[in-house]
Amino acid sequence: MASRAGGRNDPPPPIIVKKVTVVDAGHHGGAWKVAYADFVTAMMAFFLLLWLLGSTTEEQRKGLADYFTPTLVKIKEQSAGSDGLLGGSSLTDPDSYPHRAGQTGTRSITVPRDATGGVREGASAVKRMRERVQHDLEASRHLRHLMRQVRMVETTEGVRIDLVDDADFSMFVLGTTVLTRDAVALLGVIADAVAPEAGGLTIRGHTDALPWKSGSVANNWSLSAGRAEATRQALMRDGIADGRFRRIEGVADRELLIPGNPQDPRNRRISILLSR
Repeated sequence: MASRAGGRNDPPPPIIVKKVTVVDAGHHGGAWKVAYADFVTAMMAFFLLLWLLGSTTEEQRKGLADYFTPTLVKIKEQSAGSDGLLGGSSLTDPDSYPHRAGQTGTRSITVPRDATGGVREGASAVKRMRERVQHDLEASRHLRHLMRQVRMVETTEGVRIDLVDDADFSMFVLGTTVLTRDAVALLGVIADAVAPEAGGLTIRGHTDALPWKSGSVANNWSLSAGRAEATRQALMRDGIADGRFRRIEGVADRELLIPGNPQDPRNRRISILLSR
């Protein structure tokens, strides 16, 4: 009895509370799982790509590439020269004149559309004039070789016809405003193509950057303007009314077609703009 009484007087045993801190997945947490999942997904896509490349033909791969790159196809269709004769050879295609061809600064052209979604008259005018010029040039064995000198491009202002020199053809006798015999015949064909179409005409002369002889009073400004005027007179003789001409411009060598080679003969050209 005495021991029980004494036991009841003893202090109660201490209560120990143990605090446990749980760290989720170590020091880096679970981020590694996400990274690993991304890695596995990427590897699966990579091996799937290898399998597709090995199990498809060249034609099928080209079709897939074209499907996923419609913008590149669109740009190619609208690039410079794509609207020219003979399927649209570029102005910088190789010819017999040695040069480093490279065309820069060409801007893609957006053909305006009317409220009903149809192409405006300008696009039809390009097609009609191209067909007339091509028909007339192909009909003459003497003029057939001049088809490569003609380029037609739809612009925001209208249809521009470029008559371009090269190593084998020149619109004018060198350093003068005198039209060559082939150029006179070519302008006759251009006049027949332009005459049925409505719109005013602007003629712009361009030269290359060949230097003039020392002491010469002439310069590329007067030469380019004189050649534009000679072109206007030739078109008038071929039946184009004087009232259709709006401007005659000479820009010398300030708008080079081949900027990398200012003396390239293709920088010499006559541009005829048929306004809308």
